[in-house]
Amino acid sequence: MARHIHRELKKRSSTDERMADAIAGFVGSMKFVYAHTLWFAVWALLNMGLIGGGFIFDEYPFSFLTFVVSLEAIFLSTFVLISQNRQAKISELRSERDYDTDVKAEKEIEVIMATLERISNKLDVDISDLSKDLRTLHQEEAKLIEREHKTENDVE
Repeated sequence: MARHIHRELKKRSSTDERMADAIAGFVGSMKFVYAHTLWFAVWALLNMGLIGGGFIFDEYPFSFLTFVVSLEAIFLSTFVLISQNRQAKISELRSERDYDTDVKAEKEIEVIMATLERISNKLDVDISDLSKDLRTLHQEEAKLIEREHKTENDVE
């Protein structure tokens, strides 16, 4: 997978998915709030007859506005859910990539440590204090993993 998962998935995403992301992005902005404030104000002014009696099409209590806003809420919540699902997928892929990177780094460190031991043996340098520190780190890691497994089992 590419180094920048977000960019790679954006390239692969369908037009529908990109549109859902754009709508969800706009809905979560102040521009959306301002547009709706203006829309509601104009709607109310028109339908209360304050701009002229000939423009009234949805008398108070604005039943048609309620209907339109309800439909809008249904569609907007769907777009937000689609966008959240895509973000969750991106996050999961990022986590998998991070895990793979961590595993690779751990293997590289093991090779470096083995190399260090060989060099120290050849040069007759005592690194037992470093080995002790390394064993302590391994023990702490084992305890952490054990706690994580207990937590996972408690959740299940």
